[in-house]
Amino acid sequence: MTTHTPVGRPLRPTGKFLQEDSRRHHRSLLLQQLFREGPASRADLSRSSGLTRVTVSDLVKAMLAEGLVAELGAPAESRVGKPPTLLGLSVDSTHVIGIDLSATDRFTGAVLNLAGEVQARHEVSLDGAVGTAAVALVHTLATDLMAMTERPVLGVGVGSPGVVDETGTVIDAPNLSWSGMPLAASLAETLGVPVFVANDANTAVLGEHTFGESGDGGLLVLRVGTGVGAGLVLGGSLLHGHLGAAGEIGHVVVDTEGERCACSRVGCLETVLAVPRLRRRLEERGADAAQVLAQVGEQLGIALAPVVGMLNLHEIVLSGPTELLDGPLRDAADRTIRARTMPVSSEGLLIRTSTLGEDVVIVGAAVLVLAGELGVS
Repeated sequence: MTTHTPVGRPLRPTGKFLQEDSRRHHRSLLLQQLFREGPASRADLSRSSGLTRVTVSDLVKAMLAEGLVAELGAPAESRVGKPPTLLGLSVDSTHVIGIDLSATDRFTGAVLNLAGEVQARHEVSLDGAVGTAAVALVHTLATDLMAMTERPVLGVGVGSPGVVDETGTVIDAPNLSWSGMPLAASLAETLGVPVFVANDANTAVLGEHTFGESGDGGLLVLRVGTGVGAGLVLGGSLLHGHLGAAGEIGHVVVDTEGERCACSRVGCLETVLAVPRLRRRLEERGADAAQVLAQVGEQLGIALAPVVGMLNLHEIVLSGPTELLDGPLRDAADRTIRARTMPVSSEGLLIRTSTLGEDVVIVGAAVLVLAGELGVS
């Protein structure tokens, strides 16, 4: 039974604690410790969590029975007296399904273990499907992925374009013609497992924060695909905003004389930076590709500079096709942000592409499930 040590970085817990959730909360504390720090003894878990040894022993017994944790034996170093038995998270005991709906031409997904490691992949071609036809493709993809593992499935996570509420309903996704689409509820009914749906940029920032190489400061992940959106983790917490629409930077107007956007406005950042629009401009300009990318990078920097100045971010991660985002575009955005903010605001700011590559949304979708079902993320 495979374990992973350590697995990832958790988000700070938010929200009110209810007494009836005490056992689940205490279980989450232990799982977070094993997830973040790796193997530990029962005594270690008691000290780090503040729980009594009796409570820890009871919870560990239940988790061993579930297969979520495994006994690894005594530590290598010798001690006087009976050595403690180390416990570790069994990352292959159960699997998670992660789905990414942000690409322009396909829906992709994967089966992952509890360490965020991909075990199997699958995708379906979009072929221009929107509305209920696109929903049917999501159901097909999820069903196929469920059949690709023999392990119990903890749940399904989905990163979707657009504004998504806390119930997993897609409030508005113009590029897919979804409005008030109860995606999580319909998938849960079909699949028979818990389903969590969130904005694709928010899932991307969860993936980068938990399994990527982000630092401890403010993190913004800019997701560039069919649309453009941002996810932010500040002080260890995901920023949702009023009505869950934080990060909708793709619909900030950057060119009042520009093209019409799917949201009906003119000149949104999405009209110049979204992958289909950007590729089209590059095809039209041919040899001027570097100049086009630099111009778009400057427009992106203009949009992001107030965000950096306001939040004093530590990292901006660009997530999408690296051949478009890395190089002239990223360099121009970096220069523009620094030119438009105080040195203290951008000092130490790192602008880079995602270490998780195109898997960032899929991995982040798995984090949605880990947070919702195990209390770790």
